[in-house]
This record gives sequence, structure tokens and C-alpha cells, in this order.
Amino acid sequence: MSVQVNSIWSYMEIYLFISIIAFCAGFIQGLSGFGSVLLSLPLLALFLEVKTAIPLVALFGVALTAFLLLQLRRYWEWKKIYPLCLGALPGVPLGVWFLNRTEAQFIQWSVGAVLVVFALYSLLSKPSFRATKTGWAYASGFIAGCLGGAISAAGPPVIVYTSLQSWSKDQIKVTLQGFFIISGIVVVIFQTIGGLVTERVLWYFFAALPMLLGGTWVGSLLYGRMREETYRKILLIFMGLLGLFMILK
Repeated sequence: MSVQVNSIWSYMEIYLFISIIAFCAGFIQGLSGFGSVLLSLPLLALFLEVKTAIPLVALFGVALTAFLLLQLRRYWEWKKIYPLCLGALPGVPLGVWFLNRTEAQFIQWSVGAVLVVFALYSLLSKPSFRATKTGWAYASGFIAGCLGGAISAAGPPVIVYTSLQSWSKDQIKVTLQGFFIISGIVVVIFQTIGGLVTERVLWYFFAALPMLLGGTWVGSLLYGRMREETYRKILLIFMGLLGLFMILK
């Protein structure tokens, strides 16, 4: 009897931890527009198998980006998103090829260092350069695809690209979500085909979904009260923290 009680208590603890992490992941994404995956994956992997944590995080990502897209749908512009997605397609296999010939840790450190330097430079000097030509979108998407194929981190180049636009904060955020949801759906489809999206993963996902969306909603509320300049500063600060995390990880 005590063994059964301990087992039930253990499952309750797991659900509690997953729900807390889901709330924090949703809050970060709701506030900044990115960062949920790199926050939640290492934390979930502390008490879940990696093969369970990875598809669970992918489902979290699709759910919260869909929620944010509903909020920001009036700002959706397909012409801003499709060059990023098209550019990413040829980059993915190249990234996989590059990974087979280079240490993944070296790639991760390099990307992290670039993000930290770019964030600090942008915060301290306020660069006037704007990547307004369409070619920059294809190039950013291509690099994102390469990094996605190499180290499963497609976000940084797109985050840098959107930060260099003269768009409003809503246009920046909805463009990020558009790219993330398309790439996320593709990932979930392939993970499902590969048998990673199991009944247990779905059970964890639906159990944590209310907290995930609740965190996203709270983050979005704070985001809505920000001025444009404040959001851009937070975007750069989060970008620098993301780079630092990639280096330390």
C-alpha cells in the first residue's frame, strides 16, 4: 500500500514540476516572443527521459505560438515570414552535413558568442543598420535552417534579423511566432512519425496545457503594457542571455 502511495505521490510531483516549467516557458515566450524551448528543455530533462522531454517541449512550442498568433493575427504578414521559411529549407540538410564534420559544441559556443556580442553592441551603441532587403530574410532563414539541422537551435538568426527591422513590436513578435510555428509543426510531424510522441508525452502535455497557456497570457499582458523601446531592450537582453546560456550549456 505504501509503495502505491509513494508512486502516486511521485507522479503528482512530476506533474507539478512540469506545470511550473510550462508556466515559466509560456511566460517567457509571451513576454519576449522566444526562449521557451531553451528554458524548458534542460529543466524537464532533469526528471524526464530526454526522449520524453524533447517531443513534450516541441508540443509546448506549437501550442503557445498558436496562442500568440491568435492574439497577434491582425499583424500577420505572410510576405515577412515566407522568405525565412523558404531560406531554411536548404539550410537544414547542410546543417546536418556540417554537424557530421564539426563538433556541435563548437557551433553552439560560436553562435552563443555572436549573440552576446551583438546584444551588447546593440544595447550600448544603438546601431542604425537595418536589414530591410528581402535577401537578408532568405539569408537569415538559411542560417537558421543550418543551425536547426546542426544543433536544433534555429531561432537565433531569425531573432537577430527581426531585431534589425524598423517594424513595430507586434510585427516583430508575430513574425517570430510565424516562423516558429511552421518549423515546430514540421518537427512534431516527424517526431510523431518516428514514434516519439507517445501516450505518456500527450498525457503530460494536456495536463500542463492550462499552465502553459496561463503563463503565456500573463507574459502577453506585461508585453502589451510595454513601449516599443522597452520591448526592443528586453529583446536584446533576452538575446544576450540566450547566447550566454548556449555558451555555458
